[in-house]
Amino acid sequence: SDSGGYIYDKNGVDLDAVKEIKEVKRGRISEYLNYHPEAEYHAGCKGIWTIPCDIALPCATQNELDLESAKTLVKNGVIAVGEGANMPSTNEAVRYLLENNILFGPAKAANAGGVACSALEMAQSGMRIFWNFEEVDSKLQHIMKGIFHNIADAAARYGKGRNYLDGANIAGFEKVAKAMMAQGVV
Repeated sequence: SDSGGYIYDKNGVDLDAVKEIKEVKRGRISEYLNYHPEAEYHAGCKGIWTIPCDIALPCATQNELDLESAKTLVKNGVIAVGEGANMPSTNEAVRYLLENNILFGPAKAANAGGVACSALEMAQSGMRIFWNFEEVDSKLQHIMKGIFHNIADAAARYGKGRNYLDGANIAGFEKVAKAMMAQGVV
């Protein structure tokens, strides 16, 4: 999807075509039909959550995934939802997903890759070194796996099971509390 609409390809999305359109040509997702005329293009983005999927990734605007959309995703068999933007899901939608045992990756964890890459860029600049794509990607994967393990461990320690929202909140609180104690603030 992009700001103009979204595509549905019953044969599976051709990632090479999407990369060509978005990264090389800097085009609109509607151009996907030039590569796969059998696919569907839908103007606007509200209907995107009506398409049955295993994993949903709200990655655009705040509150784009609302309660109605969450109910539709659950009804259609979604397994996991990972937030790739700042607060793309309403509180009601998140609550509903968790109540229905949907794996939920909250933005504060799932969307941390952009912040992590910024930190890696600052490290490169500060040390006056250059890492190629593979090195940065390897470091980012290590960071993201660490974030996941931290939130999963926190959720498990506090009896929250696979509630990664609670795990992320607990892990974040513990990190800040430890830093404050180390600095003598508390």
